[in-house]
Amino acid sequence: MSRANRRRRHVLGAAALALTAASVSVTVAATAQAHVPASRPAGAQQDARARVSAAYDLPGDRVYPEGIAADPVSGDLYVGSYTTGAVYKATPGHRTAEVFLPAGTDGRATANGLKVDRAGHLWVTDSTAGVAVYDLRSRALVARFDVTGSAKSFVNDLAITPDGTAYLTDSYRSVLYRVTPQQLAAAAAHGRRAQLTTAYDLTGALGPQPADAVTLNGITADRSGRYLLTVDMTAGTLYRVDLRSGAVRRVALHGGNVLNGDGLELRGNTLWVVHNITNTISRWHVFDDGASARLERKVTDKALQIPTTLVRSHGRTLVVRSQFDKGGPMGPGTPQIPFTVAVVSGI
Repeated sequence: MSRANRRRRHVLGAAALALTAASVSVTVAATAQAHVPASRPAGAQQDARARVSAAYDLPGDRVYPEGIAADPVSGDLYVGSYTTGAVYKATPGHRTAEVFLPAGTDGRATANGLKVDRAGHLWVTDSTAGVAVYDLRSRALVARFDVTGSAKSFVNDLAITPDGTAYLTDSYRSVLYRVTPQQLAAAAAHGRRAQLTTAYDLTGALGPQPADAVTLNGITADRSGRYLLTVDMTAGTLYRVDLRSGAVRRVALHGGNVLNGDGLELRGNTLWVVHNITNTISRWHVFDDGASARLERKVTDKALQIPTTLVRSHGRTLVVRSQFDKGGPMGPGTPQIPFTVAVVSGI
């Protein structure tokens, strides 16, 4: 495949342009044209009833949002800007979000994956550096965890298990990092700085990869804390990581695949997958404690504007509309202003 074609396949959520210029040619995902959909199983449908509408406006003309998190207590939403590293706060009942953390806060170049934990912390990944943890009330930095080593890295998304442990994907290294509550407390008490440590290496499970391959992207945890699910967006495969034994296995997918899979959301036995460059959201029923899943429904709509992730909050499905293909990291053009978070019904 030519270098030009690899650039056209470039979507990580926004990935490589935040790295050095040498990273621009990284392979990310197959194009929509190269995607041959699997046959639809009985019971699965393209949902004609799904509706996409704006829920929140994000101030600024260069936002290009990438990550979203919901505070389970207040219902407030936090949205990260891929291009500036700013974080916005959207409050139910108010259409326009406000700036929660300004662009460049703590030297952050990007804001990718976001999560709110039960202790009142906001976790914000910076693909080029690691993850920062903030106190939601004071907005103060609690601690930072940095990725180390000379190997190329892209810290992408994260999930938090019921015990408060955070797991983060690295899309270049094909590993999962782990930050426990004990590690967070220790870092907060000793200079607010620590290193990310690898918990699971999935390179063996994924198999041989090209040197510039982008693999792991979205990640989610089951509600009991038994396992994680993470997507290899380039291959269109899903993996289950057992948090007790450390075993990694490929999830058997029935009726489709997760090609271009970006953000994941697991609630009970229902898994939502955002497929970025195909403007698609799929919904799956998960069986056998995460060992298999069946496609139930999907919606494809240009109104999703290159979605990167979603969150379920107070019965609504809220989706980030990145517009990366409108003057962002995917190519030239002019974005529709304001950038928005959408609510999608029927999925």
